[in-house]
Amino acid sequence: MFSFKRWCSLKENQKIAVVLFNLGGPDQLDAVKPFLFNLFYDPAILNLPNPFRWFLAKLISHQREPIAKKIYQQIGGSSPILKNTIAQAKHLEKTLNEKAPDNFKVFSCMRYWNPRGEDVVALVKKFQPAKILLIPLYPQFSTTTTLSSISDWIDCTEKQNLSIPTKALCCYPDDPDLILAMAQLIKKGLKKAKEGEIKLLLSAHGLPEKIIRSGDPYQEQVEKTAKKLINVLGKYRDIPKFDHAVCYQSKVGPLKWIGPSTEDEIMLAGKRNLSLVIFPIAFVSEHSETLVELDIEYQELAKKSGVKKYIRVPTVSTSKRFISCLAMNALTTLKSKNFYCKKASLCSNERTKCPLVS
Repeated sequence: MFSFKRWCSLKENQKIAVVLFNLGGPDQLDAVKPFLFNLFYDPAILNLPNPFRWFLAKLISHQREPIAKKIYQQIGGSSPILKNTIAQAKHLEKTLNEKAPDNFKVFSCMRYWNPRGEDVVALVKKFQPAKILLIPLYPQFSTTTTLSSISDWIDCTEKQNLSIPTKALCCYPDDPDLILAMAQLIKKGLKKAKEGEIKLLLSAHGLPEKIIRSGDPYQEQVEKTAKKLINVLGKYRDIPKFDHAVCYQSKVGPLKWIGPSTEDEIMLAGKRNLSLVIFPIAFVSEHSETLVELDIEYQELAKKSGVKKYIRVPTVSTSKRFISCLAMNALTTLKSKNFYCKKASLCSNERTKCPLVS
């Protein structure tokens, strides 16, 4: 675990750099293979020493390249995630500069494709801020996403000798504005389903069980988001009745992953001739897992399985409530005395990979 103590002091100044972290995706088909290599070469994804991790990342990226290319060909030959993230950054920058007197500039930083950490560090260095704020576009903390991005950022700042007081937002799985942004979108989806028995699937990206067993708080936080969301939806009187389930998608490799799987839930709904409303509860921007997996592959599976209606709810993206969530969390984090802003952990004590669990 990295020590963040030397990144925690703040000085008063007008210029603040906000860095939005996201996964990233290939911007052309030729970028698919190197993108996959960057993904699997991450020690947070493949926890192996070198040279084994390097060779395995090379092998997996070579084997998965044809499959991944077919996926991206279905959405125009590239990932829209950077475009989505830049749009979120622009909305957040505007909101922050309206809410606070400081001069905020928001940068988009991708973990596995351009612009990567070293590129964005150079841009932030040129901006010469007095403070840096790191915000993950992952509401639920995981060592494979948030911690990986922050650790890579710190490595890049050390290599480029950028030493500026820095704070980071750890997570925001139960933020009221996030939950309301989600609920408002789901409400529209449930109304489209209208009649018959309806099941709401809250689908999150899955992880191998061994990562969760090691103390990663991701699954616990996904379920926390789901619980808050269902409580809010339960207060609406103008939506049809529905059942719900939390499920996990995007499994790759031979390891056992957390469940239930989204595919299994879709097939079960088909057997009962239910209508499905599916919402990506852990994604805040559109990319291949939503536009291909949810919109194309799972919709085809639903049709074959006998699902009555299949309605996919969009991500929160640039919705006003979600941007407000990011902005208010940003301002709160800047006031924190610690690297991470929360005074206490949202996670149970066995979630030892939570940075706030003592």
